[in-house]
Amino acid sequence: MPKMGGGGLPGDSYVLAAWGAAVVTLVVVGWLFFGVRGDREDTQVAIDEAVQDSLRFADIIARTNQLTARRDSIAQRVSIIQDIDAGRFTWPHIMDEVARALPQYTWLREVSQVEADPLQVRIAGDAGSNFAITNFMRNLEASRFLRGVKLERSEQGPLPNSPGDLIYLFELTVTYEPPPLDELETVPLFEDATSQPAASDTTGG
Repeated sequence: MPKMGGGGLPGDSYVLAAWGAAVVTLVVVGWLFFGVRGDREDTQVAIDEAVQDSLRFADIIARTNQLTARRDSIAQRVSIIQDIDAGRFTWPHIMDEVARALPQYTWLREVSQVEADPLQVRIAGDAGSNFAITNFMRNLEASRFLRGVKLERSEQGPLPNSPGDLIYLFELTVTYEPPPLDELETVPLFEDATSQPAASDTTGG
């Protein structure tokens, strides 16, 4: 420091001002240093918390994805079961309608599927007359489950156990057609708020 002469101002006021500026600069630099250090520590704490949150959220996301995949798998299986359930009464309806349409002096030998989409059925049997076959076809056409009745074959032949008696052997094809749902009492196999469940007939006839 410059010597003070006679208790007054120093010999060089510029030197005094320089020292004052140096002191102020040191104070400012120290304040900035400790301030930046504190901010860095706060930032590091925030980063650590963010990392922990990310790890926690990553675990939650992974669990959510697993649950979503499981839900989708269950929904797919339910859909398959609903599709199966929707057609569980198809053949009971067909057999019931065929038996209901069968007139007197007519006997069935076979009822089998020949096409899948649309479902087409072959009916083979014996009849006492052509009139019985015609009556059978008319009754099948009147069914609300069957349409497109077609006579594929009709020929006369002897009875297996009585060669002297003649009968008519016939083959028909019919197409299954479900009636409108408003004509049937139906309930869903599964309740699902997010999708339209398949309806299954509970009448059984």
